[in-house]
Amino acid sequence: FKTLNSSLPVHIRSYILLLNYSGVKILVINGPNLNLLGSREPSIYGSKSLSQILDELVESFPLHNIQDFQSNVEGELIDTIQAFDGKIDGIVLNAGGYSHTSVAIRDAIADSKIPMVEVHMSNVAVREEFRHQSMLAAVCIGTIAGFGSYSYDLGVLAIENYLKEGP
Repeated sequence: FKTLNSSLPVHIRSYILLLNYSGVKILVINGPNLNLLGSREPSIYGSKSLSQILDELVESFPLHNIQDFQSNVEGELIDTIQAFDGKIDGIVLNAGGYSHTSVAIRDAIADSKIPMVEVHMSNVAVREEFRHQSMLAAVCIGTIAGFGSYSYDLGVLAIENYLKEGP
């Protein structure tokens, strides 16, 4: 934030700071089958569509520039991570099933300088055994799981905190 003349009233200084705040640039990346949210296993993932979740996320963080990308194709997820390197402040990544299988996405994250938070809507620790191991967790700044669509909000908050406080 800019330093302002302290003789200005606090409410005016706050308003000026708010106008000059461009927010954090965050990319939300969603992997395979997340385009089916709302109809896919609602007992696990809830009834909100991906579009509803993303709209609510933008509403929750109106000062941030939140963009999103979804693909069922591993290479497209990698291409997106690489294309945004150095252009955004953080990534909230729900790689879906690729979280447990993709060395290629892990390598793309490791090569990137973008802080990334891995998110899962369900609590993967209480699900099938193959979901207990993440290939991505060790190269992300953190992992959030089990809070439904609020996992995305927590991912944004984690990036905010990381950018303010560091690792």
